[in-house]
Amino acid sequence: MAERDQDIYASKPMRGLLAAEAQALAPELQRCVGAYALQVSAVARALPPALPMLDRWVHLHLDGNHGAGDLHTCMDEPLPFLDDAFGLVLLSHALEVAPDPQFLLREAARVLMPGGMLALTGMHPASGWLPWLLWRGRRGVNLESPLRIGHWLRSAELNVERVQRVGPMWPSSAAVPHHGGPLGGGYLLIARKRRQAAAPVRLRPRAIAAAPVAGLAPGARRSAAA
Repeated sequence: MAERDQDIYASKPMRGLLAAEAQALAPELQRCVGAYALQVSAVARALPPALPMLDRWVHLHLDGNHGAGDLHTCMDEPLPFLDDAFGLVLLSHALEVAPDPQFLLREAARVLMPGGMLALTGMHPASGWLPWLLWRGRRGVNLESPLRIGHWLRSAELNVERVQRVGPMWPSSAAVPHHGGPLGGGYLLIARKRRQAAAPVRLRPRAIAAAPVAGLAPGARRSAAA
């Protein structure tokens, strides 16, 4: 019983899944650029990845209806950031513990700059991790499918670029992370915010009067040698 009372995101199986997710995400995140990146995580004291082309991370840890970390906020209110503020938003198992997953996803899309990347990880509902959660007594965890999340993202003007299953099919205490193939117990999703193209304007041609050439008589033409 003591084992089941512990934080699931600090357990050995979850640490293995997090390591597999980080390994699979690394090539995508290394290409991200920008002044600021935002990490919203269900994992307490989660360290964001070191990325060479991103200047600074802002970290939020979800704890019930509250977000803590670099700042404190209520998760049923809009995120305290300007629109288009972050070049990268990383949601690490955040939708699983958010009071309103769809609202959090809309807020993540709002603060993401046009062309910026949204990276999202979670436990797949069609895996052995769901019975494990029930056994651990975590009935309040929401496991959303990547298909449904993709629908939410497209309605928020994001394009889904990649969906991949990662990690073991069921919780394992193995220390070595592995990707798990198409039956992996976790998943990652990469999406990018569409840029709003400027509306094309059709210009009407207008005749321009030629400037008179000084020193020529009316009707005369300048020669090529002039």
